[in-house]
Amino acid sequence: MAYVITSACIEERAGECKLVCPVDCIAEGTSEDGEHMFFIDPDVCIECGACETACPVAAIYHENDVPDSEKAFIEKNRLFYQK
Repeated sequence: MAYVITSACIEERAGECKLVCPVDCIAEGTSEDGEHMFFIDPDVCIECGACETACPVAAIYHENDVPDSEKAFIEKNRLFYQK
């Protein structure tokens, strides 16, 4: 399990989540379908929750809490790190 960044982050440039991450598991980039946003590496995330509280647009959820309408972003975060 890990935290997941969802659609509210598309075209967001703030980056507070990246700044507070103690394990540097967040990167800015573009998804396979062209959405520019931040992504969390699920293999590195330690589930500390610092990113969730720092996010100015409430785009970050623990994987278990991702709303049904945002579930596709679980896979988008994983795929970003498989490039």
